[in-house]
Amino acid sequence: MSMTLENSQRRRGGRSARKALRSAPLADNIKPIWPGLTSDRYRALTSQGIQNIHAAILETLETIGLADAIPSCIEAVTSVGGFINEKDRLCFPRALVEDTIGAANRTFAICGQTSDHDLDPTGSRVHFGTGGAAVHIVDAISGEYRESTLQDLYEMARIVDALEHIHYFQRPIVARDMTGGFDLDVNTAYASISGTTKHVGTSFVSPESTNATLNMLHTVAGSEKKWRARPFVSQSNCFVVPPLKFAADACRCLEVAVHGGMPVLLLSAGQAGATAPAALAATVIQAWAEVLAGLVYVNALKPGAAAICGPWPFVSDLRTGAMSGGSGEQALLMAACGQMGGFYDLTTGVASAMTDAKVPDAQAGYEKGYNHGLVGNSGANMIYESAGMHASLLGACKESLVIDNDIIGAVQRTIKGIDVSVDALSIEVIRQVCEQGPGHYLGHAQTLDLMERDYAYPDLSDRSTPKEWMENGSPQLLNKAVSKTRELLDTHFPSHISDATDAKIRSMLDIKLPRENMRPSQAKN
Repeated sequence: MSMTLENSQRRRGGRSARKALRSAPLADNIKPIWPGLTSDRYRALTSQGIQNIHAAILETLETIGLADAIPSCIEAVTSVGGFINEKDRLCFPRALVEDTIGAANRTFAICGQTSDHDLDPTGSRVHFGTGGAAVHIVDAISGEYRESTLQDLYEMARIVDALEHIHYFQRPIVARDMTGGFDLDVNTAYASISGTTKHVGTSFVSPESTNATLNMLHTVAGSEKKWRARPFVSQSNCFVVPPLKFAADACRCLEVAVHGGMPVLLLSAGQAGATAPAALAATVIQAWAEVLAGLVYVNALKPGAAAICGPWPFVSDLRTGAMSGGSGEQALLMAACGQMGGFYDLTTGVASAMTDAKVPDAQAGYEKGYNHGLVGNSGANMIYESAGMHASLLGACKESLVIDNDIIGAVQRTIKGIDVSVDALSIEVIRQVCEQGPGHYLGHAQTLDLMERDYAYPDLSDRSTPKEWMENGSPQLLNKAVSKTRELLDTHFPSHISDATDAKIRSMLDIKLPRENMRPSQAKN
């Protein structure tokens, strides 16, 4: 009995010491995980499969082309070698596509408002962020859905700003309390950049709102020149309406962004079995054909423009036609698209973890887990819609942002892989412990050295024994997420945009987010 008690006390003392050690912040160069880990461990496609898909993409662009190109698009693309075929579709010769791929900009950064949030999307480095256009906010406890608002958007930006493993903020919801497209675009950008210093992605409905937002961003940056040197907002642009048609209004916004120095996310979002073929390989072909057409278009407008290739093919439940964002087929499609991005060596963004679950429950956890595990290891550079989304993008949940931060952290550890250097093989450590004692590695210098540098730890997940868990009141993950979310919203108020700059923006534009709602004293009343 006394031996058991002594061992228990020693075990608990060791755990307390380890917890104390973990409470000290680590330098970035010795953290177990970080933004931009190299990701290319999962292969949804064989080498021959990649070649077959590539050949089919080139054939599709040259012989089928895209319909409904606006005049400026036709002028730009035909000036570099594109042509209009007998069916009045804009076609892209094989040589033009291959030349564009070869000359595309591969060196641009994804900038934050502060340089500590700059991301390097080159090679197979991977980063996780939000995204989507949900029209509802989900109450994590009651499960009720209500319309999303501008205040919700600002609060989600603040939460993401404080979460380590969510690296950028693509607007995840639509502010349904905005009455017009211009107000929606300008206020969405304002709320997002005010809530976080991380890179922001947003979308636009008109060239006028795009230009107005660019002027606001010049003000925040300090000048147009400073903005162009470090563009901290990108435009998410659905420039195509699958299958293989241009979207006129989106193309006009795209052109303003390109000429304004704003990076563009070229989005193709067909749905397999509906607006894309049911055959998964063909869905990948159509998505990449549309995106590469956009890449030619962008580079014809401005050679070397910063563009993120965004093949986002979604999945239908073919029994009902409803989108199935959390399915295994969805994971395969996005992983295959990420793998094709690696083949082209183009900065590529895909989507992951758009669970079908309506609330943060077991279904949400397992769907997000296996989607992130596969897609995160596919080689894509930017993983959008990776946190907070439910009901196949119809709903967003603030508490899920906090939960998903844990999931992403764990997945990043799988991306990092296992160190097999000579030191990591540890033959001398094994020899020392086995020959000289004490017969275990607890307390060994290597164990203490690696416990923080090689192991990632969750913020919310419970790893205590059942007895300790019950002694602590049997805490539930969702309740812990609710408390953590409330704590962040009560305490984390970014103030990187000065009062003077904010006042200047409000004198230029009709900003709907009250300034008093952006201060901590009001949040606590």
